[in-house]
Formats: sequence, structure tokens, C-alpha cells
Amino acid sequence: MVVAEQNGAAADTQGIPVENPVTGEVIGTVPQSTTEQVQAAVDSARAAQAAWAARSTNERAAIIKKWAALLWEDQQNAMRVIRDETGKNDTGAFLEIVVTDAYAMYYAQHGPRILKPKRRSPAFPLLQHGRVYYKPHGVVGYITPWNYPFALAFMDIVPALVAGNSIVIKPSEITPYSVLYGVELLHQAGVPKDVAQVVTGDGKVGAALVDIVDYVCFTGSTAVGRKVAMRAAERLIPYSLELGGKDAMIVLADADIELAASYVFIGACENAGQMCISIERVYVEDAIYDHFVERVRHYAGELIVGPGDGFEVHVGSLTNLREIERAERHIEDAVAKGAELISGGKRRPDLGPLFFEPGVLINVDHTMQVMQEETFGPLIPIMRVANVDEAVRLANDSPYGLSGAVFTKDLKRGEQIATRLDTGDISVNRTSAVAAAPRLPWGGQKDSGMGRRGGPEGLLRFVSQQSVVVDKQIGMKPALGLVDPQTLMALKVMRNLRKVFPFI
Repeated sequence: MVVAEQNGAAADTQGIPVENPVTGEVIGTVPQSTTEQVQAAVDSARAAQAAWAARSTNERAAIIKKWAALLWEDQQNAMRVIRDETGKNDTGAFLEIVVTDAYAMYYAQHGPRILKPKRRSPAFPLLQHGRVYYKPHGVVGYITPWNYPFALAFMDIVPALVAGNSIVIKPSEITPYSVLYGVELLHQAGVPKDVAQVVTGDGKVGAALVDIVDYVCFTGSTAVGRKVAMRAAERLIPYSLELGGKDAMIVLADADIELAASYVFIGACENAGQMCISIERVYVEDAIYDHFVERVRHYAGELIVGPGDGFEVHVGSLTNLREIERAERHIEDAVAKGAELISGGKRRPDLGPLFFEPGVLINVDHTMQVMQEETFGPLIPIMRVANVDEAVRLANDSPYGLSGAVFTKDLKRGEQIATRLDTGDISVNRTSAVAAAPRLPWGGQKDSGMGRRGGPEGLLRFVSQQSVVVDKQIGMKPALGLVDPQTLMALKVMRNLRKVFPFI
């Protein structure tokens, strides 16, 4: 594992500096790993993987449960590590710990059952038996993002380890310490050091990792995700991608307006809008549009933005200047095309170099960049629609399809509308609810990626399936052809039986 200098240690002039976005202070450096170092990490991970996979699933799961306990006991320190390199508030850092803990406990408790060999009916059930076995891929390579540097890494790392893989992680060079901290806890919990390793550096390190691992798990931009997918396809190795989003929120005329108007800020401003499942478009039925906008304006005035501690701070710092600049470009473009900025949308240098007051835009339409391009910042564009059909059509008018929300008091209708949206998940009367539920799979459609994290699906992507049929040799005779009279009779009997007993 890479050992990085941090918290006042002497700076490595050859390394990559890591800054605290709130203060601009350099909090440490991490090395730029070479291709040879990446190769060495993968080689040692591959050599260690067989012994790790040879342990029982229950034993691996018990180690993950111990890791979750260590994390929970040390949550204040974990939150400090996350906050120092991301600039997010206490709420955001705490949520990273809580959600990761929930996923770890889910896979520790249910992983052994999910991975247990399953009986399946073979061609001749009375004469044979069949089972499906789940086998780890080998070495899983991770390229993890900076916006949720802990949760979006370990929500994927945990199931891979439970499944018996070894792992090598390339965290974002902007926020490497969260992953380094979490991997150190894995070692303390009992995961062998060669089974869980970290290589640090820029995109060249990630590219080198993709070239040699057995499975790639990537979370990041759609542009880079395409390159990862192309290289994985060239190598014929499996992969999963969680990419960009432009998530829509639909507010129907019968919605609880106060609830919807307040939750739009939770959906759009968590982590200062730097969230792949952030609400970035709001479609409101004409009958309540003006009232909804008035209540959004009201709640915008109650937002607490700042660097302080405590869960009462609603919005912290952004992590990168480019997200602020993109939000400003989207505001400028929208206003030039007729939109109105009714709240926020400006920098707050009095709070720190990367603070941005959440902006609310009204009178927007789909000619504007803010309704087409991912913003990845605290910006809320609200569009008036005639009815739910128009809202659904516009929500689906996007290359992205990650998440979203529907607000209505008619729960059955809300669920029906949710199924009409071309996304990996939808929450009704709440935002981002699926990602917080480890039993539910979530991930992207279209340009938002492929594969799912969460649920059995999030574990089974880290294994290959091997089917085994054992013939009991009842009535078998030497034969040179596949269809002898005895086999032909058995096939006819099985066809007739399956008309009555389709489960065999």
C-alpha cells in the first residue's frame, strides 16, 4: 500500500499535493506511481488472491463486519479525513460513513447466502443434478472519484472482497486520503495487505491499472468511462461504470408543495451539488408552478452555507474551481436566453475560495445548457410544464439516465410515473432514497453507465458463474452418438413432463 505524507509531514517535492478546499492549505502529498509500481501491486494482489478466495465466504464476511465496526467507532476521525480533502460539511461526511456502513453490514450478513452454490434443474433431473458456482474474477481494479471519495470506493470494494477478489485502488489524486484511511482499516480488520492495495497518481496510473487487472470498476465522468469501456472491451474483461447524470425531479399538481420545495435543496445541494445523483432539473405542473417557486425562494433564504461544523450547516465548500465555473457558464447562458436568476448563484469568497451560494433559475427551457449538460454544482433550474406527460417526455430527453424523483400525494400514480422514466432508479416523495438502501440495486442507463451497485446484483458482478452438471450414470451405456434410442425416449418424456411441471 502507498504510504502518503499527511498532516504536517514534510512535503514530497516529487509527489502530488493534496489541498484542503476550504483553506487552500496543502495537507500532504501522495506519490505519482509508475507503471512498474502498478504492475508490481497487481502481481502481488494476484499472488495473494488464491489464498484469500480459499477462505470461506463466512470468514471473509466476518472480517468486513469487523472493518465496519472499526469504522463506526472511529467515525469522527473518518469524517475529519473526508472533510479535510473535500471541503464538504459534517452532514455529507457523516452520510459517507453511514451509507458505507450499511452496505458493509448488508454484504457481511447476506453475502454468504447470495454466493452459496445454487441448485438448478439439468436436462434430466432424475438422472443428473446441476449447480451454479460463483467464482471471483481475480484482481479487481478501481478508479474512484473525488466527490464521495470514501463511500463510492468502499460501497464497491466491500462486495468484491466478500466475493473473494483481491483489489487495487487508484483513488482520485484530489482526494486520496479517504481511500488510504479506509484501506488501512481493512488491514487492521484482517484483510491481508497484498489483497487490498492502493496506487496513487493521475490518469496515467488509472490507465495502467485498466491494462492489467481482471475486472474494472470505474466511477467518474462519462468521457473517461467511455475510454475505460473501450479498453476493457479490447481486453475482453468485465467492467462496471457509474458515470454522469442530469437527474430530473417532477412535481405534480397534487404534491405536498412544502415537502417538494424543501427537498429540492436536499436533492440539488447535498455535497454542494457535486453528486452524480444530484437533482439538476425540476419540472413543475403549471397549476402549482408559481406557488412552488415562491416556496423554493423562501427555503433558499433559510439555507446555511459555510465551513462550520455541525449538521445545521446545509451547504459546504465545493472541491474544485471548475464546478463553480461551469455553474456560472450555465447561469450566464440561461439568463441570456430568457431565464431569471431569483436566488444565489454567486461566489462567496468571504467564506472560502470555493464556496458558491446555491442558485435558483426559473423560466428555463431545453434550449439552455443548464437543462442539457451536467452542472455538478448547486444550481436548481425550474421549468413549467403543462402536464405529467410533458414532464416525463422532457425528463427522458437527455443522454443521461441515472436517478430522479417524483413528488405526488397519489402514491400508486407516483410509482407508475417512476417506471416511465428511463433511469436506473427513481425515488417517490424523496430524493436519492435508493442509493441509501443497500438491498436495492442502482446504477445508470444510457450515458450514465452500466452495471449496478447494491443488492445481490452489486455483489454478483464481482463473480463469474460456473455451471456444473453431474450425471448419476443410471442406465448409461457406451455410445458414439448424442441421440440414441434411450436418450430420444428420455427427451420426449421430459418434454411432456414439462408441460405439466414447468419447474423441472
